[in-house]
Amino acid sequence: MASSLLRPTPLLSTPHKLSHLHTSLSFPSEISTQRNPHNHLLNLCRSSSTPSQQKASQRKRTRYRKQYPGESVGITEEMRFVAMRLRNVNGKKLDLSGDKTEQEEEEDDDDDDEVKKETWKPSKEGFLKYLVDSKLVFDTIERIVDESENVSYAYFRRTGLERCESLEKDLQWFRGQDLVIPEPSNIGVSYAKYLEEQAGESAPLFLSHFYSIYFSHIAGGQVIVRQVSEKLLEGKELEFNRWEGDAQDLLKGVREKLNVLGEHWTRDEKNKCLKETAKAFKYMGQIVRLIIL
Repeated sequence: MASSLLRPTPLLSTPHKLSHLHTSLSFPSEISTQRNPHNHLLNLCRSSSTPSQQKASQRKRTRYRKQYPGESVGITEEMRFVAMRLRNVNGKKLDLSGDKTEQEEEEDDDDDDEVKKETWKPSKEGFLKYLVDSKLVFDTIERIVDESENVSYAYFRRTGLERCESLEKDLQWFRGQDLVIPEPSNIGVSYAKYLEEQAGESAPLFLSHFYSIYFSHIAGGQVIVRQVSEKLLEGKELEFNRWEGDAQDLLKGVREKLNVLGEHWTRDEKNKCLKETAKAFKYMGQIVRLIIL
């Protein structure tokens, strides 16, 4: 009797059956996973984040500011957009020729119904004032970039756009016509002084004027000079409108250099630069209007 109680139970003494019992009792979760792995993965995904965590994640999304017109191209393209908005002198479209057809007049009215046209009646005296003030302005910016120790200005020396010497030749021609060359007007003197101040204060601010002055003459100023010459000087081509090379190509070289510099400017500096662009066109517009004074 005692010996039978001490005899091992066959079920517990068999290693294979013991292993099977251990597997079936100890790891129910593994068996369940093996039976339906998709449900297990779905449960893990559902438990990974709470609704509050999802909302917090949405709030942390980066919001990118809206770019300025032309910003993706460069600072000069941003300046061009400013110039496009300011292409009219004192808000009025100017017609120097007075020869537009009725259809062209109607097209202009469609562009801006509120814009009034103004036909110029230039005079030689007024044109001389314009040339004298223009020479003062170009002489100022060209002298600054030549003499300044600011490294930023050195990139804009001898660009081929320089106008000072050309304007001096034109004024000499007028002297030969027994015309009195006037002194610079208050407008030209004021702008030249302002350019000196900006050059000493900030390169981005001064270079905004530098580029805008050349741009304004090539884009529109030379057209005005040519039309006035046709009215008053029998179509004489002035040196002011002549370059050694293509003016657009020369301006492109300056534009590319300025865009490279602009990449290192802060957004605040660029915004100030755009404000100075508007001021540059305002000053140049006042000088142009000397032609009819």
